[in-house]
Amino acid sequence: MDPEPRPLHYPNPTTTTQLRKPKRTPPDMASLQYYLLQLTIFLLSLHQNLCFPSKQTLVLPLKKTLGPPPHRASLQLSSSSTSRLPFHHNVTLTVTVSVGSPPQKVTMVLDTGSELSWLHCKRAPNLNSIFNYQSSSSYVPIPCSSPVCRTKTRDLTNPVSCDPKKLCHAILSYADASSIEGNLAYETFVIGSSARPRTIFGCMDSGLSSHSEEDAKTTGLMGMNRGSLSFVNQMGFPKFSYCISGFDSSGVLILGDANVAWLKGINYTPLVVRSDPLPYFDRVAYTVQLEGIKVGAKMLPLPKSAFEPDHTGAGQTMVDSGTQFTFLLGPVYTALKTEFIQQARGILKTLDEPNFVFQGAMDLCYRVESTRTGLPELPRVSLMFRGAEMSVSGEKLLYRVPGVLRGRDSVYCFTFGNSDLLGIEAFVIGHHHQQNVWMEFDLVNSRVGFAEVRCDLAGRRLGMGL
Repeated sequence: MDPEPRPLHYPNPTTTTQLRKPKRTPPDMASLQYYLLQLTIFLLSLHQNLCFPSKQTLVLPLKKTLGPPPHRASLQLSSSSTSRLPFHHNVTLTVTVSVGSPPQKVTMVLDTGSELSWLHCKRAPNLNSIFNYQSSSSYVPIPCSSPVCRTKTRDLTNPVSCDPKKLCHAILSYADASSIEGNLAYETFVIGSSARPRTIFGCMDSGLSSHSEEDAKTTGLMGMNRGSLSFVNQMGFPKFSYCISGFDSSGVLILGDANVAWLKGINYTPLVVRSDPLPYFDRVAYTVQLEGIKVGAKMLPLPKSAFEPDHTGAGQTMVDSGTQFTFLLGPVYTALKTEFIQQARGILKTLDEPNFVFQGAMDLCYRVESTRTGLPELPRVSLMFRGAEMSVSGEKLLYRVPGVLRGRDSVYCFTFGNSDLLGIEAFVIGHHHQQNVWMEFDLVNSRVGFAEVRCDLAGRRLGMGL
């Protein structure tokens, strides 16, 4: 365990948003279980290999739905180099891959905020799916004397150790007191028709869970952050992009270089990279520098220092597809909330219930007539990054709380929350505000790019036929 609390450090969230993603989502995310995103992934390979070379590009269509998860659709593409990979979303992205020899199908949460990929390897009453490592001839446990165990695990939240069999043992712990542990090992991961032997992952055999129902839905987690053990780095992808539609249920995820002529106007903001270890700074997260926030045309009267990490690393800004909404540190959130209330006065009726706090951090809510077909025009909120800007407007500003009525009115809450109420010392930019924004994560050039696009059309242009 770490010698001191780490309310900000999120390199290893887990399979469900509410259980092991305290860094990005509030612990009571069970209220969001109705919000399901189903994605069908078809991997378009530019080169056929048994591993993923850096020049290969994989194109993945995504589908988002409300209500119970429907049957996964499949898309037939004519290219002989195309393989299909089922993909769906249940607050977090999950992907079905094959692991081991002979291959076993497993379902993993795709998480840009995590490094170590892991699978449940021991049967338990609450688990519907596990990886049976004893049946795989390609499974190779990693000894604690291995350089992988001694050097490549440095960015994990807790130091690794030796188990009684002298194997490399990892314990991943989280802010909600949940944890999971097991041994590191090599195994063959197959995505579509491409195999990647000797992929490092955690074969987990025990843990403490407060959301066993959610644990039963997946076999493990696929880490996609900047760490050396992340899946994206082990596979050698130089970048990846995604685009989630705000108009319909479609979207697209691309692993590798998108390289499409019609994609114009990407503005890049550099990643904030630090080599010195700080107690509250996640060095392998996708950290950018937020410099200010505008409401309408008015810039919030805050100094740039309000958005900068302090000497402990607290206050970094992370772009995270695993978090649904956006969370701001207390003073910044209060300034934004105050200005938004002022500019929305007379447009919306506030919910005057001081004790009503959606998901533990979103305390600005409104009453909206249930018979309305859309929201009134609201002031735009612009997040100003170094060299780039993300605008939040229209339906993305408010979220209807499911199942909550006040008379004939529905309750809508502001989609920015207060990090302080969650015990998270960070700014987190969630995927709700990334709708209709082309998001590019460029690992080689250490930058994140934004471009406003119609994401429903992007999938069609890429041949997804959504």
